[in-house]
Parts: sequence; C-alpha cells; structure tokens
Amino acid sequence: MKVFLVRHGQTKWNKDSICRGRLDVELDETGINQAVATGRALSHLRFEAVYSSPLARAMRTAQEIAAFHNLNVTPVDGLIDIDFGEWQGLTIEQVRQKYPDIYRLWQKEPQNVRFPGGESLDEVTQRALSAMQGIIARHPEGNIVMVSHRVVNKVLLCATLGLDNSHFWLIGQDTCCINVIEPAYDRYIIHTLNDTCHIKKLGEVPTLRYF
Repeated sequence: MKVFLVRHGQTKWNKDSICRGRLDVELDETGINQAVATGRALSHLRFEAVYSSPLARAMRTAQEIAAFHNLNVTPVDGLIDIDFGEWQGLTIEQVRQKYPDIYRLWQKEPQNVRFPGGESLDEVTQRALSAMQGIIARHPEGNIVMVSHRVVNKVLLCATLGLDNSHFWLIGQDTCCINVIEPAYDRYIIHTLNDTCHIKKLGEVPTLRYF
C-alpha cells in the first residue's frame, strides 16, 4: 500500500503569510482550482479511502480528490493543523514585532519552540504519526489519500525519514503538493516529495519559507 499525502490548496491567508493553525480558513479560487487539478492528476489511480484534517481548507481539497473516485472523506482529528496559539491570525511581520525571540528561535531551532498557548512540533508529530499509523493499519493492501497541512506534512515526512524536527525547514511543502509514502516492514520509503507538476500550469505556486 501507499499513502498519498497531500497539502491543502491555497487560501488567502497563506498567500498573505498569515498564521492559520486551527483557524478555519476556506480555499480561495486558486486553491479550489488546485484541488480539482490534484484530483484529476490522481484520477487514474485506485484508492480505498480518503482521509483529511477536519479543517475546511483540507476537507474541500480532499473532497475534490475523492469526487474522482466516488469516495467519501473521513475527517481525522490527528491530522489537524498545528495549534499556533497566540500567533494565529497574525501576519509574519506582527509575529516578528510581538514575539521577536520566539520567532528567531522558530527560524533557527524549530524543534525547541512551543507556541504561546499552542503546540510544539514534537506534539504534532506524536498525534499525526499515530493517526497515519492507524490509517495504514486499516488499509494493509490498498492505496489511500491523506490531506493535511504544511506543518503536519513536514513533521510526518521528517518522522518517516528517521529525522527529528531540527530538520523541519529542510523539507518543502507547497500548496496541493503530493507526497507518496510506502510503509515497508518497520520503516518507510519516500517515492515522491513535494510534487506540484500537476498545478504548475495554473500559475506560479508560492513557496512560503516560514508559514
């Protein structure tokens, strides 16, 4: 079996570099088009199930993918975005001004940051990896889709590569990218990482370094 791990499509907030976290932001028009293109790119494959973070931006992306396979989307709480706590709803510039020390640490040592009133990367890893392992156990033979968020995908990919979260910034996750992970015995094989070829024709895919 293989896990097709997808990041949700574009929202106005990620385009404008606003911390989203648990705030429920809808896809914008570009994001919807990206989600449809992602579904079309995966339409030739067979999937047993489609799972998603319960937040609207991920659910809509998952629904567009699932529609090509006549599948329903199952929300999974463990795949929800990181809780940015007091940073949620702030722009990067506002974060820099209000939390300069934590922001610098976030850039240099993300594994050592706990967001004020929120989560740490290790806490996200623990719940997201547990969720993915539970999903894999339910589908030992068939392929599945999991739609989640930039931070969640990055820590999952670190974990599957045997890396700790000090490597967080070394992995890219653009909107509606596709990653393909194959469980193999007691480890994982990464076949595809941050693939956005299917949405390049829709326009430039923004890469946001810190959010």
